[in-house]
Amino acid sequence: MKFDTQIDDEQTQLEVVRQGDCCRFRLGDQPEREAQLMEVEPGVYSVLLDGRSYEAHAEAGVDCVWITIRGHRFRVTITDPRSWSSKRAGPHGHGREEIVAPMPGKIVRLLVEPGQTVEAGQGIVVMEAMKMQNEMKTRRAGRVAGIPVRAGDTVGAGAILATIK
Repeated sequence: MKFDTQIDDEQTQLEVVRQGDCCRFRLGDQPEREAQLMEVEPGVYSVLLDGRSYEAHAEAGVDCVWITIRGHRFRVTITDPRSWSSKRAGPHGHGREEIVAPMPGKIVRLLVEPGQTVEAGQGIVVMEAMKMQNEMKTRRAGRVAGIPVRAGDTVGAGAILATIK
């Protein structure tokens, strides 16, 4: 799963695959890493990364999570790019928006056609990934400029599903 992430003042993308206590992740364009992650009590995690053990404390903030590791405190905001909010969309988006697959999956259904006018937050494509159907939505109002996929297509993470102008 890919997430838009901000750690303190640095914005990047976080890609995570979690299987039980094992977590594979990639931050931005850094190499993929693997860690063991276990919640030992509410808000306290034991992390084993590169042969070293860390204790991480997480506390919810108003619009973020504060993570403390070895006395260093980080302000972390993680946004699922599939979720829509008026704050992220803005009232008058300009330019073009490419709706991309957040993970590998199969296109189940197209909800719009090229040339169709859409509203901010409107569903564009339904995609199945990990046995769940997800509706990919536009963040801005505009016109569907193109849909390079069809129902039944298999796509990889980051594949362009639609373009909105």
